[in-house]
Amino acid sequence: MTNSAFDFGMIGLGVMGRNFLLNMADHGFSVIGFDKDQQKNDALEQAATPGTTVKGVADLATMVQLLKSPRKIMMLVPAGKPVDDVIESLLPLLQKGDVVIDGGNSYWKDTLRRVEYCKEKGLHFMGMGVSGGEKGARTGPSIMPGGDEEAYRHVQPMLEAVAAKVGDSPCVGYLGKGAAGHFVKMVHNGIEYAIMQLISESYNMLRQGAGLTNQQLHEVFSKWNEGVNQSFLLEITRDIFLQKDDKGTGELLDKISDQAGSKGTGKWTSQDALNLPLPVTVIDAAVALRNISSLKEQRTQAAALYQTATGKVAVAQEEFIKQVHDALMFSTIICYAQGLAMLQTASKELDMQISLPESVRVWRAGCIIRSGLLPLFYTAYQQDPSLPNLLLDAEVAKLLQQTEGNLRTVIVEAAKTGLPAAAFMSALSYFDAYRSERLPTNMVQAQRDYFGAHTYQRIDMPGTFHTEWQ
Repeated sequence: MTNSAFDFGMIGLGVMGRNFLLNMADHGFSVIGFDKDQQKNDALEQAATPGTTVKGVADLATMVQLLKSPRKIMMLVPAGKPVDDVIESLLPLLQKGDVVIDGGNSYWKDTLRRVEYCKEKGLHFMGMGVSGGEKGARTGPSIMPGGDEEAYRHVQPMLEAVAAKVGDSPCVGYLGKGAAGHFVKMVHNGIEYAIMQLISESYNMLRQGAGLTNQQLHEVFSKWNEGVNQSFLLEITRDIFLQKDDKGTGELLDKISDQAGSKGTGKWTSQDALNLPLPVTVIDAAVALRNISSLKEQRTQAAALYQTATGKVAVAQEEFIKQVHDALMFSTIICYAQGLAMLQTASKELDMQISLPESVRVWRAGCIIRSGLLPLFYTAYQQDPSLPNLLLDAEVAKLLQQTEGNLRTVIVEAAKTGLPAAAFMSALSYFDAYRSERLPTNMVQAQRDYFGAHTYQRIDMPGTFHTEWQ
C-alpha cells in the first residue's frame, strides 16, 4: 500500500464506526480505521466487501500518514472527555486545512468550543449528527453536519454517497454554522423521546384500557403503519409485539422491565428549550416519564398504598382503536412542531443559521424519526422557511382539526380509568394554550406585581405599570 492512499479515516471501530466505513468503501472510497483493539481492526477488514479498499490499524500516526491531503478524519467515540482526548492526540499529527469530524452524540456547547479551538490550530472541525443505528450506518443513515462550511465541501461527495436516499435526494445537507449539526441531532433525539413515549402510551391504552392481545396489537400497528402516520418507530413497534421470549414462553415484551434507560440527549433538549426559552412540553413529559419509570420501588409501594387498579375504557374496541390512532397522530405532529420551533428559535438566538427545510429533508429517510408526516412538514418550510411554528401552516392545521376530537376522548378515558397519559395530555394542553388569543397569565402578572413590584402591561394603553395592591 503506497503512502497517502486513503480517502477517509475513522477513529473508533465499534459497530457504528465499522459499519459507516464499510458503507463508504462500498461506494468506491478507500477507507482506513483506527482502534487500539486489534480485534476490531481485524473485524473491519474481514467484514469488507470483496474488491473494496479497507484497512484497520492500531497506530494513530500510521492512519494519519496514510490519508490523502487534506485529511478527512471522523471519530465515533463516546461523548465528553474521549472526544477532547482524541483531538489532543491528533493535533501533533495533522496539518493546516485537515478536517476533523465528531460523529457522536456530543453536547452542542462542547462542539462549539471544539470548533473554535481547532480553528486556532488551523484545522476544520465539524459536529455531525448521525441517525439510523447500526443498520443505518451500514446501508444509509441520515446525516446532520454543521460547522465549517468549507470543511463540508471537502466531505460532501462522500457523505452524499453513503447517506440514505429519498429518490435521488441524499439525506444529508449542510445545516448551519458552529454547532448546528449537533444541535439539530439533539432536537432530533428529543423528538425521538417524545414519539416513543406517545407510542408507549398508545400501547398501554389499547392493552390495559381496551384489552387487546399482543397479536391484535401487532395487527393494529401494522395497519397504522400503512397510512400517513407511517414511521420507523411504528414499524419496529409492530414487530416487537410478535417477538417470542427465547428464555421462556409467550411474548418477550411482557417480560421486559418497565424501567427505561436514557443517554441524556432528551434531557439536553428540555434544558436548552427552557434556556431559549421555548416550550417543548411533549419532550419534557417524555423525559419526566423515563425518570418516573426508574422509581420502581416507590411505584410498587404507591400501587399497594393506593390500591391501584386501572379500569377498562367505556368505548367499543374498534372505535377506541381509531381514537387512539388519531390521538397518536395529533400528538406526534405537536412534538415535531415543538422541536422544529426550537430549531427555528435557536437558529436566530444562537446565530446558527439552521436551515429548517434542510433539517426536515435529511430526516425523511435513514433516521429514527423518519415518518410519513415529514413530506408535509418539508412542503410547509419550503413555502415559508421562516415559519415560526408548524401549527401556523394551513395543511398541518387541517390534520390537527380532523384528529383533535379523538385525542380529547382518549384523554378523558385515560383520566377516568387511571391510565397514565402525560405525553398526550401535554400535547393537548400545548395546543390549547398556543391557539388561545388570551391566556389567564394576566393573573400571573398581577401576582408578580403584587408580591414583587415586577410591573405589568395593560391591553388598553401603552406603557409599564405598577399598582400598590390593597
